[in-house]
Amino acid sequence: MKIYNIITSILFVCCFCAQGQKLNQLSDKEVKEGYQLLFDGKSLDNWINNTDEYFVENGCIVKKASGIGNLYTKEEFDNFVLRFEFQLTPGANNGLGLRHIVMPKGKGYLGMELQILDNEDPQYKDLKPYQYHGGLYNYAPAKRGYLKPVGEWNVEEVIADGANIKVILNGTVILDTNLKKVTQGIPAEKIQPGLLRSKGHIAFLGHDSAIKFRNIRIKPLQK
Repeated sequence: MKIYNIITSILFVCCFCAQGQKLNQLSDKEVKEGYQLLFDGKSLDNWINNTDEYFVENGCIVKKASGIGNLYTKEEFDNFVLRFEFQLTPGANNGLGLRHIVMPKGKGYLGMELQILDNEDPQYKDLKPYQYHGGLYNYAPAKRGYLKPVGEWNVEEVIADGANIKVILNGTVILDTNLKKVTQGIPAEKIQPGLLRSKGHIAFLGHDSAIKFRNIRIKPLQK
């Protein structure tokens, strides 16, 4: 009976995400607010491209430790609130692509990137400010110090509303920027390709390291 109770407790804990709701399921409040699941915890049916470098395990999307491939949502989005959880491994490096164009394997990426990174790994001590977790790559740094220790689950929310981009990590706003402001005065040909696109795919941008994602959902915003 004691062993049974222990197993039951473990299963109970595993079925709930960091926010206390059931893993890979919408809360009643989210359903009313118009959220939709991007990952059901069982398959990559809503995702395309490098599904050979990402796989499903224990209710998570897992990026293999090798490979730099991108995983894209099948659907395109313009303005939205995106919520997800991620678990870093030591030295983990990935990116969150917003409003992306699907690129052939091995051909890089085209769109906006928010950094996903194990900031505390020594190999990253000399990065540029915008290269740390939550930064708008090449343009705007995020506040540091709000990531949980490697191995723990982080909760992130990204709000993309026109040119306004906000990142909330574990309950703290770490980035609140505007694409038009950060590119003001920059010649059009020197702005990162795809940065100012109004619509595109959500993407995970792999960088030769393992990372896990779960509880991924999105709410389209009305224009």
